Amino acid sequence: MKSFYVYEMKYIGDAKAADNVKLLPFSDKYYSQYERVYNECFYDMRRALDNEPYDFYFDIRQLNGKKENIFLLMEGETIIGSVGCFGAEIDDLIVNKKYQGKGFGKQLLVWAIGHIREYTVEPITIHVAEWNKRAVELYTHNGFVIKNRELISR
Repeated sequence: MKSFYVYEMKYIGDAKAADNVKLLPFSDKYYSQYERVYNECFYDMRRALDNEPYDFYFDIRQLNGKKENIFLLMEGETIIGSVGCFGAEIDDLIVNKKYQGKGFGKQLLVWAIGHIREYTVEPITIHVAEWNKRAVELYTHNGFVIKNRELISR
């Protein structure tokens, strides 16, 4: 695996609720679709960073202890995107490749901030690989600042 940098980002914005965005709690019936969308979203980055396995998810059991914190943005039975809210940390914000570039990433981010603010005032954090410039831009344009830069190497 290559060494790469990860930013720890902290939210300093003024959260506005995303009233028009409705997310569903993760359901096992969507696992195979979630696995496909998740792996497609992170494959290029994981490959470029030589972070194996390139397809991370392959078994629903990998989500044990996490499912209750994962939320899905749906269009009918199709996953548009997903976000995990773990305490005051946003994780694995993904948008189905078919829906990228249409503002759904921002909707997921704003929803996650609002959701976290419903139960804590702790600082909201998110970690993102420096390589993922589109995500870094999304977060900085929506109230996050880089607090730390960490070199990951194995």
